[in-house]
Amino acid sequence: MTQPSPVSDGNMEALIASRRSIARLKRDIASLRRGTYAGVFALACALTLLVSLVVITVRTWGERDMLLANWLGLPVVAVLAIAGGMIVDNYRYVTVTDQANVSKEKYISDLQFDLEVAEEQRLRIAVSTVRPVHERRYAYRDAIPAEVERLRTEGLRYRRWHNGFQWLLILCSAAITAVAALYDPPQPGKSLLIGLGATVSVITSAMGYYKFRERSFNLQQTADSIAQHLSALDLAIAPYGDADEAQNLMRFAETVELLRDEQRKREQQLDQPHQAQQGTV
Repeated sequence: MTQPSPVSDGNMEALIASRRSIARLKRDIASLRRGTYAGVFALACALTLLVSLVVITVRTWGERDMLLANWLGLPVVAVLAIAGGMIVDNYRYVTVTDQANVSKEKYISDLQFDLEVAEEQRLRIAVSTVRPVHERRYAYRDAIPAEVERLRTEGLRYRRWHNGFQWLLILCSAAITAVAALYDPPQPGKSLLIGLGATVSVITSAMGYYKFRERSFNLQQTADSIAQHLSALDLAIAPYGDADEAQNLMRFAETVELLRDEQRKREQQLDQPHQAQQGTV
């Protein structure tokens, strides 16, 4: 059986270069996807506005003069359509330069294939590289602050989504009351009431489905627990008051992995339907 080679500067440099290549590929893929989504969103907004103008014009034909609204809305539709098309066209590919200084245009499919190849290369390099257990535990401990920051950032994002939807729900509910009070009989504002009611229903359904508040709470709770254990390890207090630092690091790694596993299980429970959650209790 072939034993993996010990750690060397060449192996570490190759591993670092492989990880840097993977990070660059992931960044390029994410950039292309964000650009494509932005372009498609602009095109969807243009189409929605155009259809709205046509429907309103047809329904109010002979009753209201929609000339001003059309003159103002059509340029907006044109700008959104042109901007969306340009964004989609610009983010179809990314230009990269290989080792021979040759520029190539690579699309998302090409970048995803390159990412798979880079992942395979990284695994081969990692398999051929062996580090002592205590070094891996030290590296694990050094990576924990970044993990805590990631959990808190993700929890903050979910909390912002929850607060944003909550404020939008409050405003829409207040607008429904105001429109119902202003329009009596409600015929001029009937369509507005229908739109606000549909918006409230969509927001309520989205909040109940994605459970932003619960996800934020779970992430923040896990981050606080890991941070508490990290502080205890640094201060050498219980449960990390052992004189043997290797034992403390081992106990710390076991505890953190247990907390992360519990976090993953809570996320899976949130993704399950309500009936399935009741069945697992």
